[in-house]
Formats: sequence, C-alpha cells, structure tokens
Amino acid sequence: MKKRSIGEVLFDTINYIFLGLICFTMLYPMVYVIFASLSDPLKLMAYRGPLLKPIDFTIKAYKLLLNYPMIWIGYRNTIIYVVLGTTLNIFLTTMGGYVLSRKYLKLKNLIMFFIVFTMYFSGGMIPTYVVVQSLGMIDTIWAMIIPGAISTMNLIIMRTGFLSVPDSLEESARMDGAGDWTILFRIMIPLAMPTIAVMILFYAVGHWNAFFNAILYLRRRELYPLQLVLREILIMGDTTYMETGVSDADDRLALTRLIKYAAIVVSTVPILCIYPFLQKYFVKGVMIGAIKE
Repeated sequence: MKKRSIGEVLFDTINYIFLGLICFTMLYPMVYVIFASLSDPLKLMAYRGPLLKPIDFTIKAYKLLLNYPMIWIGYRNTIIYVVLGTTLNIFLTTMGGYVLSRKYLKLKNLIMFFIVFTMYFSGGMIPTYVVVQSLGMIDTIWAMIIPGAISTMNLIIMRTGFLSVPDSLEESARMDGAGDWTILFRIMIPLAMPTIAVMILFYAVGHWNAFFNAILYLRRRELYPLQLVLREILIMGDTTYMETGVSDADDRLALTRLIKYAAIVVSTVPILCIYPFLQKYFVKGVMIGAIKE
C-alpha cells in the first residue's frame, strides 16, 4: 500500500471539513424545523441558541394541523395533480424524445431549433393566461396539468438518452420484423429507465411544489394544492381555525409559529419518500456500449 504524503492527507482533511460544513448548512435548517415542530411553543419562543433536540416534546401542532380540513383537501388535490400530471408528462416527453432521436425524421434540426427557442423566449405570463382562459381551463384541475405538459429541458434530456442507445439494437430489431412501437416499448424504454426515473422525479417534485399556477388559475379553495394551503398558513397566517380555544395573545403567537413549522414538515416529508423507490434506477447501469462499432 502506497504511503500517503502529508500534502495528500491535508488535502483530504480540508475537503472532508469543507463538505461536512456544506452538508451541515443544508441539513440543519430542516432538522431545526422538525425539532421545533415537536417542541413546546412557549418554551421554544423563549429559547435562544442552536436547537439540537425537541424542547419538552409534544405533537400538539401536528394534532391541530391534521385536524384542519384544508390540509387533507390540499393533499388530495396535490396527489391528483402529481399522478395525472407526471403520467402525462412522461408519456409526452418519452414520445417526443423518441421521435426527435430518430435519424430519419425530416426537418429534425428545424424542429429542434423551435423547441430550444422556447427555452429562451416564451409567450409570457399574460398570453399564457389568455390561452388557458380561452381553452376553458380556468378553475379546473387541467389548468394545473396541461400548461406544463412538456418541459423543454426534460425533452432534450430524454432525446439524448435515446440517442445514446446503439443503432445496432434498432437495426437488429427491424431485421426481426419489429416496428416503431415494438422498438420503443421493448427496447428503448427499458434501456432508458434510469433517464425516465429522473424525469419522473423532476416532474413529480415540480407538481408537488407547484403553487404559482394555482394562484393564477384557481379560484375555488376545494381545488387548492397543498402548497397553496401551506402558503396561506405561512405567509397569510391563516391559522385561526386551529387556534380556537386559545385566548392569550402570546400563546396564540407561539402556537402559530409551531403550526407553521409542522406545516413545513407535513408538506415536505412525503415527497422525500419517493426517492428510495427510484434510487435503484439512478445507480443502475445502462447497456450502452454493449455493441462496439
């Protein structure tokens, strides 16, 4: 085993310290929010210093929050938007990426130019709103799904994923009598699963965190996604329903802060649970280069 020099040891030590500090600055805010949401509201307000554990453990904020009807309405709507939206996103992005990756597609470069053009120059918020309104999608679930049906960046990534599959595989399949649909679903999509998994995560997180479109297009509160409910709680301070029975001003202020912490946890943790199911696709090897040309 080669003996490491002092310079190498010092370099690695500095890297570990630097990366450790970055991880700490990224993780501690979430840890703080979790611990704060499980703490006594009055003691938390009086506490000064880093929070390394819950203060006088309590789940009062979660009980109040989960008894708030709008939280469950927001969850229901967000799950609908995530499932329907991500399914449509993946279907259209996969179809588009496959077609654009075919060498025999006519005017392919011109089509790609117009697609990439939309990344830098869009119609703007007002024209988009007018289009959505003219299609009758205002105040419907489709306003949260259709306008963002395809992401240009994700379409380009998907196209690149299909381009990385050796042409020999497609040529062999065609010699065996396979058509475009067979090649797509039996060859291309299985080989592109790591890319598709990343697309699913990107689209699902985008739908889960979507709130600006909801502000623009939704009027009925029964259609609000979870993030818009969270916005009402965090920014607009809409916690009156949950503070019923609390008369003291300081108690109400402390409880409001605690509910806000709990709302952040409740809206964040579920989407984090998706990653373990997709992790294997991130590390799974793709059969690229299996056929050398």
